[in-house]
Amino acid sequence: MAQALRPNTAGGLFATDGKPHPLQDTLLAVTLVLGITSFLSAIIDEDLHLLSSWAGLVGILTGAYGQWISETTRERFGLILGLGASGVGFFLGMAYGGLIG
Repeated sequence: MAQALRPNTAGGLFATDGKPHPLQDTLLAVTLVLGITSFLSAIIDEDLHLLSSWAGLVGILTGAYGQWISETTRERFGLILGLGASGVGFFLGMAYGGLIG
């Protein structure tokens, strides 16, 4: 039970290796914001298909690059959530009218 007594020395919320990852954390935040925007705009109104499809597409691209360079499991978990929301928002936006009005 010695491992239970060790203090948590992680450098940040998403960095479990104790090192800062500013680029990965930024990509994580951008992917989550774009994913939430894309998903909610697709669910709220069909006329927001331009916003939902473009936000979803950019969220998918930033999330994919974030997955490629991520270094910890916590970063990957948040990126997968953002990628899922971006994907659903993107596909609903495409179904409602697509990328070009």
